[in-house]
Amino acid sequence: MKKTADVIIIGGGIVGCASAYYLAKAGVKDIIVLEASRSIGHGGSSRNGGGVRQSGRDVRELPIAMCAVQKFWPSLSDELGVDTEYTRQGNIRMGKTEAHLRKLDTLTTNCRNMGLDVRMIDRKEVHAINPYLSDQVIGASFCPTDGHANPLTTTLGYYIRALEKGVRFYTDARVMALEKVRGQVRKVRMEDGAVLEADTILLAAGYASRKIMNTVGLEVPMYDEIDCCLVTEMEPKMFPQMLGCADADFYGHQTRHGSFVFGAVAGPEMLMDEDTDTVNFAHAATLGASCRAIEGYVPLLKNAKIVRSWTGWCDCTSDGVCVLGRPEETPGLVLACGFNGHGFGTAPAVGYMMAQTILDEQTLIDLSPLRYERFQEMIG
Repeated sequence: MKKTADVIIIGGGIVGCASAYYLAKAGVKDIIVLEASRSIGHGGSSRNGGGVRQSGRDVRELPIAMCAVQKFWPSLSDELGVDTEYTRQGNIRMGKTEAHLRKLDTLTTNCRNMGLDVRMIDRKEVHAINPYLSDQVIGASFCPTDGHANPLTTTLGYYIRALEKGVRFYTDARVMALEKVRGQVRKVRMEDGAVLEADTILLAAGYASRKIMNTVGLEVPMYDEIDCCLVTEMEPKMFPQMLGCADADFYGHQTRHGSFVFGAVAGPEMLMDEDTDTVNFAHAATLGASCRAIEGYVPLLKNAKIVRSWTGWCDCTSDGVCVLGRPEETPGLVLACGFNGHGFGTAPAVGYMMAQTILDEQTLIDLSPLRYERFQEMIG
């Protein structure tokens, strides 16, 4: 392993891979990506339901999601030379009770005020758009420009294109600490004792980012949450929309292949393997709860056979949105973490803007609402 680089990226997920690609595309020649596990995209990047969603987002995060949908996703398959399976046929966020509809209406109003094309639809319209939904669904929010994509091929696409441009990736490369040199974060200390050095370090390691940033005095109030995903056998073509629920019971879509991919918060976490490096299975109790929730909204899937299930860890912040940019107290360090389980859809825009940040360029949109210092302002 070479010990120096212009940029070191910690985390080989989609944000790390996308940032590496856009940096290399911009002409940065010497980039290292460090991934603690044995495979690229091992964490949330490959363990999600593929949502490319704008609706229902916090207003601080919404501009990034809109930017990703408008400027990146439509041409991303051509850009990366892989089929991302990007489909833009809308997102139906369903409700079964009046309380659900009030919650959805608030989210919809907030997003509409930010310029997003999203609206509330009644029982008749929701069933006209998707006749396969349960009669218990009495309304929904609908965003026609939302959609879904394949997390595996998209992450792999960024990885392959970054490799082609000379980015060096190292797996089984666990970072233990960051170190400062003359007040600037420049060094990365590895588990095997090796020390790497770069002009800029991008920390995009999911929940592991918290422990790593602690070594240079930073703290983001963050916790890890288990997310469960499942894939069914191929089913007859039913609908192209992304589905979600007011209470986040589950989310998912039908792939081009015909199988359904769904995700849900795992629930009884005490039943899960606590080793965050190896956890990748769904416990029967957790999986059963997710299946009952799905069946309650799409009754025809009652007898669908599950061919694969897995779990992953989400890096969740106390205020529900990610942390992006350069912390003022740690020159040389850039943060991109805390995506709360919905970072896949924004990843192309985030990766591009992390490259802009590292190159000291003005980012496509203002990222100041997501800066690290907001947590200190809450306390102060």
